Amino acid sequence: MSRATVFAPGSVGNVGPGFDILGLAIDGAGDTVTVELGKSGPVIVRGRDAALLPTDPAKNAAAIAANAMLRHVEPALQPAKSRLHVTIDKGLPVSGGMGGSAASSVAGAYAAALAMGVNVSPEEIMSAALEGEMFVSGRHLDNIAPITLGGLVLSRSIDPIDAIRLKVPDDWSVALITPRVRIETKQARAILPPQWDRASWIQQMANTTALVAAFASGDGALARRALNDLYAEPRRAPMIPRFAEVKRAALDAGAFGCSISGSGPTIFAIVDASTSRSVLDAMRRAIGDIEAESRIAEVARQGAHPV
Repeated sequence: MSRATVFAPGSVGNVGPGFDILGLAIDGAGDTVTVELGKSGPVIVRGRDAALLPTDPAKNAAAIAANAMLRHVEPALQPAKSRLHVTIDKGLPVSGGMGGSAASSVAGAYAAALAMGVNVSPEEIMSAALEGEMFVSGRHLDNIAPITLGGLVLSRSIDPIDAIRLKVPDDWSVALITPRVRIETKQARAILPPQWDRASWIQQMANTTALVAAFASGDGALARRALNDLYAEPRRAPMIPRFAEVKRAALDAGAFGCSISGSGPTIFAIVDASTSRSVLDAMRRAIGDIEAESRIAEVARQGAHPV
C-alpha cells in the first residue's frame, strides 16, 4: 500500500484584468492532501470549512483529480486495484476567492502520482487537476497553473495546456482582506456577459499585457495604471461588502493596484515592502465593522510540493 502527501498554496486568480489567464500563487494558507492507494471510503476532510465539503469521492474535487491521475497513469487499471482514499486538511476557505478548490485538486492529482511512484510533468498534474476544478467551478487554469508552478503564471492555452511562469519582483507582496461572506464561483461567473464590446475587450487586453510588463520590470506606476479590470470587477463588486471603499483606501495608502481575487469575496492589493503594512491597515479601516480576515502574503515562489 502506497501513500503520499502534497501541500498546495492558495492563489489570486485573474490578478485584476487577466480573466481566466493570470494567477499569482501566495504563501501562507493552503490545502494539504494525502492519497492512499489500495483502500476506499469517504473522503476525510479536516480543518477550515471542513463541514462544507462533500465526502463522496465522486463529488469531491481532490478525489476527482486523484482518480483522474490514476486513470492517466494506468489507463487499463482494474477497478479493484484503482481504489484510493483521500484525506484533506483544509487551510483555504470554501468560496473565499483564494483558489481553494484548485489547491485541493492540484494536491490530490500530484499526491496520487507520487503514491503510484511515478514522475509526472506539471502539465499532467494540471490536466488531472482540471477535472476536479471543472466539477466545482469550471474549466480554467488561472488558479491551477500558479498553484502548480508557483509565482505569477500566464495560462496561454488549455488544449493543449501551455502555462508560462513569469517574473515577479522580489519585494512585491500581496495584502489580502476577506469579508465573511461566501461567493460561489459558478454564481459569480453566471453574472458575466458571454459577449463584450470591442473597445472594452481591446482595453482589457492592453491592461493585461501592461500588467505582465509591470511585474517583469518592477514598475509599480505601470502596475497601478494596468491593474484595472473592466470585465468582472464592476459586475462582482456589488457582491462584496464595502469593496469600493477598501479599494480606494488601498490605492490611497500606496498600493500598486487593488481588485477582487478570483470570484471574491477576497480583495487583494499588490504592494511592496515599504507600503505593505500601511496598505493593509487602511484596508482594515475601510472594511469597518464588517467581520473579515486580513494578512500580508508573500508570493509563493514554489508551487505544490510533497510534505
